[in-house]
Amino acid sequence: MALGTLLSTLSGCGGPAHPGSASGPRGRIAGSPSAPAVPAPEPTRVPGIGDRVHRRIPAGSSQVVAVYGEGRDSADSTVVLYTRRGAEWRPAGSWPAHNGRKGWTSDHRMGDERSPIGVFTLSAAGGVLADPGARLPYDQDENAYAPPDAWDRAHQHDFDYVIAIDYNRLPGTPPHDGTLPLGEEKGGGIWLHLDHGGGTSACVSVSREAMRYLLRTLDPARHPVIVMGDRRTLHA
Repeated sequence: MALGTLLSTLSGCGGPAHPGSASGPRGRIAGSPSAPAVPAPEPTRVPGIGDRVHRRIPAGSSQVVAVYGEGRDSADSTVVLYTRRGAEWRPAGSWPAHNGRKGWTSDHRMGDERSPIGVFTLSAAGGVLADPGARLPYDQDENAYAPPDAWDRAHQHDFDYVIAIDYNRLPGTPPHDGTLPLGEEKGGGIWLHLDHGGGTSACVSVSREAMRYLLRTLDPARHPVIVMGDRRTLHA
């Protein structure tokens, strides 16, 4: 991948939010075919997620990576992985994290240094290092993911492992794919990647241990999504 293309792709570090129905299947009372349809019990809520955002989680998803930003203008956040078992969402892991160094936005633009708020699918992973046992399709390519030598040494391992967040990209393609369906002005290259101790250009960053756990746990068959934003907006 050409250096110019890499820098353009990573400078967002937005696919539209993946809509989904929050309603479950409907059935009829056994032995009474003319009885009114009775809605199935809804799953318990992902904690801290209000009606407006929760309705955008696809009904078929049973893995949610929730990114709770500490404030609209804060770079500090917490990542929690929830899995759905039957009708209950349960936490499977929680880690400190960082987001865009200027916080969050509902209208992400190239270079604004804010992470996009929304619900996005997670469909591909990759990185400089070899596949650690990822369930998502994994693209190992040192040339595509290694930051340029000119970058600060603190950032040299940011992309050892990455998971693409499907904001302004073609889902299922390798994370470094530079296609921007919404146009360059909406930014792109929004990833989960390794943390370097501070805010990002727009990505979400977590520890190496957290990334390895997520890579080994997120399963395409469970239609994983990421729900991300500042706590107040997510709860509204």
